[in-house]
Amino acid sequence: MVGRIWTPAPQHGEPNVAIVRLIDRPRGIDDRLSHAPHSTPMTLPVVLSIAGSDNSAGAGAQADLKTFSALGCYGVTAITCVVAEVPGKVSAIYSIPAEIVAEQIRLLFGAFPVAALKTGMLYSREIIAAACDVLEACAPSVPLVVDPVMIATSGDRLLQDDAITLYRERLFPRAAVVTPNLDEARALLGRDIVSVAEMQAAGRELASRHGCAWLIKGGHLRGNTATDVLVTASGEVHEFHAPFVPGVSTHGTGCTTSAAIAAALAHGVPLRDAVAEAKKFVHNAIAGFLRWERDGKTTDALHHFAS
Repeated sequence: MVGRIWTPAPQHGEPNVAIVRLIDRPRGIDDRLSHAPHSTPMTLPVVLSIAGSDNSAGAGAQADLKTFSALGCYGVTAITCVVAEVPGKVSAIYSIPAEIVAEQIRLLFGAFPVAALKTGMLYSREIIAAACDVLEACAPSVPLVVDPVMIATSGDRLLQDDAITLYRERLFPRAAVVTPNLDEARALLGRDIVSVAEMQAAGRELASRHGCAWLIKGGHLRGNTATDVLVTASGEVHEFHAPFVPGVSTHGTGCTTSAAIAAALAHGVPLRDAVAEAKKFVHNAIAGFLRWERDGKTTDALHHFAS
């Protein structure tokens, strides 16, 4: 079992708001893995990522696999799109046929005991419908983390306009938690969100509307503290805080957050604790960032193994 790495501070403000702050560095994966002799097979929780492929490996399925590995899980993937991108730029998207996406998922559930899954970039109505059909048949009770990938960090749109309705109708209602960033929450609600109080209100509205938990990620607010707000299906509100790391320009924090939550759920961690673990993991991946210089340009990336 994963040890708790969240520390609640005294409540303030509304009585049902719990605050979680970063105090200690997270425990390493040694706490999750038993280093048995080579002749003894190991069993790790299996986590499925249904997501796009990012050739720069900072986001998408590649970031998910690194996160799963860092957190003591065995990651498998169903690729929905091939995306040509680097931090700050998306230049091309090639959609995988929906039937191939469904077949990837179907085969995986036939071979592996998937303990949790996440969706990332689904891109089109056809892919969303195909994924929902096969998940309803193969995994009706497996915890699902939905990262409603609509808009990249660069501002590029990653979801066709006519696909949002299917998210609302078929994917959100079966999610354990949905993890939009502020731009995605604004798109879903049709209004701006510029404060933590408005994040709380947005989370309550979305949780009431769709009957599942919502994690509204507030990194785009900037400031000295990055605050995320979790609203459970029953309306409980929890805040998670980490120091904002200035001077780092990465992408993939949303993918990594949802993957880390899915990994914790696969280990049997309750949702609030899973979100706290993910917050700490992503903070350390940003703070321990990687950097390369080429032709006078700087490229940063998350360091998924920095903890």
